[in-house]
Amino acid sequence: MKFVYECSDCHAIYETDEIFYQCPKCAALNDGTSFSKGNVIVKLDEEYLRSLKRKKRLTVGDFLPYEIPHPAAYPVGNTPIVEPQRLSDEYGLKNLTFKLDGSLPSGSFKDRASQLIAAQALHHKESRIALASTGNAGAAMSCAGAAYGLEIILFVPKSAPLNKLMQSVLYGATVVPVDGSYDDAFALSIAYTKEAGGINRNTAYNPMTIEGKKSVSIELFLQMGRTVPDVVYVPVGDGCIFAGVYKGFYDLKQAGLIAKIPHLVAAQSRESNAIAHAWQTQEFTNLAKATTRADSISVESPANGRMAVRYISESEGWATEVADHEILEAQLELAKEAGVFVEPAAACAWAALKSDQQMLLDRFGEEVEVCALLTGTGFKDMAAFDGRIEIPAAIENSVAAMKARFSL
Repeated sequence: MKFVYECSDCHAIYETDEIFYQCPKCAALNDGTSFSKGNVIVKLDEEYLRSLKRKKRLTVGDFLPYEIPHPAAYPVGNTPIVEPQRLSDEYGLKNLTFKLDGSLPSGSFKDRASQLIAAQALHHKESRIALASTGNAGAAMSCAGAAYGLEIILFVPKSAPLNKLMQSVLYGATVVPVDGSYDDAFALSIAYTKEAGGINRNTAYNPMTIEGKKSVSIELFLQMGRTVPDVVYVPVGDGCIFAGVYKGFYDLKQAGLIAKIPHLVAAQSRESNAIAHAWQTQEFTNLAKATTRADSISVESPANGRMAVRYISESEGWATEVADHEILEAQLELAKEAGVFVEPAAACAWAALKSDQQMLLDRFGEEVEVCALLTGTGFKDMAAFDGRIEIPAAIENSVAAMKARFSL
């Protein structure tokens, strides 16, 4: 498929068939004190996009810049849409849905980007992919690497959840814990690629990560009978998932398949709110420290912050911040009231939606179609329940003990 790259900041256009990461002019301005500049947008051929309106049987692959090889080897997509009836009734939102991306092969939304990066690597005959991750992106890329026979070099902060790191080790990746933050691991992974070659998968740095993540929006459109929700809540850390969600709806609009992009809401923890703060103030300063318990969205220097802030406004959306205790309460509520088990970062989307409930009803009415993107399974981070949930003590193997337990 024909495509070009457009700098999100200076709007310069780059045409190349080679692997391309960032606008060199804008990236050269980065000094580490504010959100990175120079990330690029993959712009699909407009005539091709318009032709899709005439196609009777659309697929997600019609919108991807690289063809997915052997998709059944690493089956990404078609995740369930949950209609949580009990929560809909409780909060007065008749058309509430959850997009359950924790059911993807490695258990998180990051499989979407990793599938396309694997396709990019195979297209360019590269066999090595390097990246940094707090866990989910690394596990997803390692899963894809195992499926396609690619070598994965993964730099992680040593504080990353054990469950996520163990996934990557089991998939056969070379895991390199770093005594530092995610941002430190990010910098080392880029240095590795420059020294050793291969492809760098880092979120937003490689624009194909956003292209892969946009598949969720195309999928929603197809699953909902060629319509889209009015409002979509997205858990946000570095801004890459948010940009991917926007890009999918943008391409649908460019193709003439939808009239309007949904209102997109950036859901953030108050303990990691760089993008929400930037949207409110238009100041793109990095955080001194991110301390949220939702590790997948704990980011001090958002790799795709500028683009995410731009897309909040272009979608006529907003940012909603919630406290960590609200995120953890939302996680338990999803499990107990909807049978949906997610990690804290995913629960942030539901916590933000709950926080906005009255505003949604006042602004859009009870018929509003609102979707929360739930990005990762709860099994990713079982340590999140330490001190919160206890397994009951065993009873004796007797009818008398059973009666005593239930006061029968």
